[in-house]
Amino acid sequence: MLEINNLTRFTVDKKSFSQVAKKVLMGENKGTENISLAFVGKAEIKKLNKKFRNKNKPTDVLSFNLNDKNCLGEIVICPEIVRENAKKYGVTIKHETMKMFVHGILHLLGYDHEKSEKEAEIMGKKQEKYLTAYQK
Repeated sequence: MLEINNLTRFTVDKKSFSQVAKKVLMGENKGTENISLAFVGKAEIKKLNKKFRNKNKPTDVLSFNLNDKNCLGEIVICPEIVRENAKKYGVTIKHETMKMFVHGILHLLGYDHEKSEKEAEIMGKKQEKYLTAYQK
């Protein structure tokens, strides 16, 4: 269900990520999907962001639909940026990382907060719903 590639020193709790993926996918009636999750450094995510989104700066999360019947897609997270954002928002690194993971899964499922305010609102509510469910 979840394949994790960690190219950083970030400690990954595979069980937590698997549980969150399962909750979101079940909640969206996509229970059997496979997801690839990668953790990369700032330089790498900046390169990917420039190449695929034409934004020449590092970001916290990117999602890539792979159009592969065996895999829903790949989510790429930069722990350095997540750590900076967690500090800025006053939340734990774990919380912010899971938030970005849920955010990435929702993108793979077709939600897009950049399309419209309505889409952003729908995606935001789903994100909070799954994060709240995870934290209980």
